[in-house]
Amino acid sequence: MLNEIDLSRIDLNLLVVFEAVFAARHVGHAAERLNLTASAVSHGLGRLRRLLDDPLFLKTPKGVVPTARAIELAEPVAEILARIRTVVATAAPFDPATSTRRFTIGAPDSTSAVILAPLLAALKRDAPGIGVSLRQGLPRPGTNDTTRAWEPVLAALDARDLDIAVVPPDATPARFAGRVLYEEAFVIAGRRGHPYFGAPGLANFCTMRHLVVSLDGDPFGFVDSALAEKGLSRRVAVTVPNFMLALAVLAEGDLIAALPGSLVAMHGERFGLVAAPPPLALPVYAMRAIVPKVALMDAGVAWLYAQLAGPKPPPGRQSRRSSR
Repeated sequence: MLNEIDLSRIDLNLLVVFEAVFAARHVGHAAERLNLTASAVSHGLGRLRRLLDDPLFLKTPKGVVPTARAIELAEPVAEILARIRTVVATAAPFDPATSTRRFTIGAPDSTSAVILAPLLAALKRDAPGIGVSLRQGLPRPGTNDTTRAWEPVLAALDARDLDIAVVPPDATPARFAGRVLYEEAFVIAGRRGHPYFGAPGLANFCTMRHLVVSLDGDPFGFVDSALAEKGLSRRVAVTVPNFMLALAVLAEGDLIAALPGSLVAMHGERFGLVAAPPPLALPVYAMRAIVPKVALMDAGVAWLYAQLAGPKPPPGRQSRRSSR
């Protein structure tokens, strides 16, 4: 059985010295970078050589060259120091005005297109150094259970691959915090002048050529389920993998589509699209910002969670809820 190494006897600054010398290939240049004397760096290398039982760096007329052992150690040492620097950085008091952190948000592309503009405005005003990465947060295909469907996104939150998700599960485990940003109702969208909008209604709806947003190309969606309950069907002429592409395709032809109303309200005009209420009852989803409760101990994540907001509903719009 190997004896455990007593880390209290190891000065982690020696790894910083190793990193600097490995990068500079010169003791004097490494000392300048570290604001130390050359003798202090040499002394640190001596301690590290005894600790690792290897010369690590060999002198040459132009500086030093790493040994094979040093080359093996370079990557793991860099990873160790990067992790330590991350821990120290996140442990420091979070100030959005000066922070340069980058956060990752997972959401369907229709949701990202709705929440991004107000978030960018808030960052520009209060946190100009903060970056945001958006990732496509998608449900598990083949299930109508809105809680189970979003389990892959919850798993990404648990793994800290995402800092926050904005998705519509009906319920989440107790380890997550969540708050409703807005409620999403679907509308029927198409180009301005499309014949459907001259005579909207269920019969005319079923005769039209439809577009469906489907990542895997499956043309059967929740609209088809609602139609089937009435003994009706429609013709799906094309599927596209995301909602923003759907807006562009609708602008160029005679297709119509059931799309999130907030998306169409925010971006439809630039594509020349108009919208009408659906001719049959469709689900209304509560879009929630979800985060692991433990992650809220991170002041940066807690700040971002507080910044997220949905679109402002138009005057007179009443709140509606339903389940899929």
